[in-house]
Amino acid sequence: MKKNIIFLLLISTILFAQDKNSTFRQTQFYGGFQAGMINGVGFNFNFLTSNFAEDFPFSAKLSFGVSYLDAGNPYDARRIFINDNTNGTPEKSGKTYGFGLDFLYRSSFLGLKRNYFYAGPRYVMFVGNFNYVGGNEDFDVTSNQWGIGIGSENYFRIMPSLDLVLNFGFDYYLSQILYGHDTAYSPDGQDINPRDGYSFSDADKAINQPQYQIKALLGFSYNLN
Repeated sequence: MKKNIIFLLLISTILFAQDKNSTFRQTQFYGGFQAGMINGVGFNFNFLTSNFAEDFPFSAKLSFGVSYLDAGNPYDARRIFINDNTNGTPEKSGKTYGFGLDFLYRSSFLGLKRNYFYAGPRYVMFVGNFNYVGGNEDFDVTSNQWGIGIGSENYFRIMPSLDLVLNFGFDYYLSQILYGHDTAYSPDGQDINPRDGYSFSDADKAINQPQYQIKALLGFSYNLN
């Protein structure tokens, strides 16, 4: 008899605890992919979770993205970072690797049932390559920048576990040190091996490290639960 009572008490305790913590059991996880314009052609992968803390009104999303963009002016880049030579046919390419953490707040903006406004920090790594075919020069200019982003996402149900997602956003980045060859130009004037007559302002004009990113993306979000 005592064993039965203990067993019933144990079951009651477990059921009570499950009911008490039911909000945590409703935590949702989503994986997503988006593609479109991020200062050029780009795409990102993201992981979103909601209802992960009781009474917390925001969802949280981690994202990683790559975009391809114009690296800058190859003739100015060569003069500012290496030398005044003009031989060779210039080729250039640029890309950014971006990371973001957003907090999303649901709103019925314009009558959209699943609209979310978001904001959060950003970190982007810029790489611009300049190659002078026949000129014996091939070098990268790089920078790492912190920023902040805002935007809006809208979700439209396709099937029970899959949503179509529209994402419109704007990211702003702080200017940081530009590294190229054996030279670096810093916003605070603490340059390394600068070429005579050139400063960070000249390097920043020649190189397209992102100052902002306008985003217009289309993608999908899948419920992982």
